[in-house]
Amino acid sequence: MARVSPLLVVPPVIFLAIAGMFMWGLGRENPNELPSVLQGKEAPKIQLEKLGDMPLLTDEMIRRPEVKLVNFWASWCVSCRVEHPNLMKLSKMGLIFYGIDYKDKPKDGLGYLRRKGNPYRALGADSGRQAIDFGVYGVPETFVIDARGKIILRFPGPITARSWNETVRPAILKAGGQAPELPEN
Repeated sequence: MARVSPLLVVPPVIFLAIAGMFMWGLGRENPNELPSVLQGKEAPKIQLEKLGDMPLLTDEMIRRPEVKLVNFWASWCVSCRVEHPNLMKLSKMGLIFYGIDYKDKPKDGLGYLRRKGNPYRALGADSGRQAIDFGVYGVPETFVIDARGKIILRFPGPITARSWNETVRPAILKAGGQAPELPEN
């Protein structure tokens, strides 16, 4: 019996595996959405380092009886720069944003806020532990938290006018908060 070379078998096997993953991805409702085990559960306890002289985000703030947004960001994050003007607009419209500067040098995070503006009511620095507790995959990520401190939505990626109007805003409204539409640029 003739022996089949592994070089003839391996490429078709790899192709079939990739094709299978592609087909599985097509069957998902939203392939960009990563499930959050915390959705519908109480937000993790907040323990952050102070970032310069900025007001420190505390656990008590997350538990206040109001709808709020917690945004994980970093000065080195390109997508964070994309969403920042929208956060500034929404903050000026009265939305409550709390910021968590993720794996950043304090001077870089503070410099970023000085140059771009600060949309956060309070914030803190996270070396990674807080992000792990929240199940953050990368920055930016924004969490909608209701008046009881429960996570209503985990939104990965930059907040654009479209993602705000189609995903984040409806979650805020569902949580009993108020949120204006964000006009497309």
